Amino acid sequence: MKIGRVIDSIWCTRKEDELRGLKLLRVKLLNREKESENGEIIVATDLIGAGIGELVLLTNGSAARRSEGLENAPVDCIIIGIIDEKNEDEGDIHE
Repeated sequence: MKIGRVIDSIWCTRKEDELRGLKLLRVKLLNREKESENGEIIVATDLIGAGIGELVLLTNGSAARRSEGLENAPVDCIIIGIIDEKNEDEGDIHE
């Protein structure tokens, strides 16, 4: 799993049939050690209603297609959680 911040929506007027009705978001991944942005931007399928600016939990690879309805969709990354806050005691910041 990875942590990232949603930075934008992706709009496609033409796309693979299995992607119809799916919300696609651009997500900037965070650096694991420093919790700072590492610059890598990925596209993730959103099934839970994440919004721009939110900190999200992601899964990718075959685990991404295990979600109901995605078995035949050409996706390799999905948002599986919206992070409410992080523990300051562990060196992280509150969101």
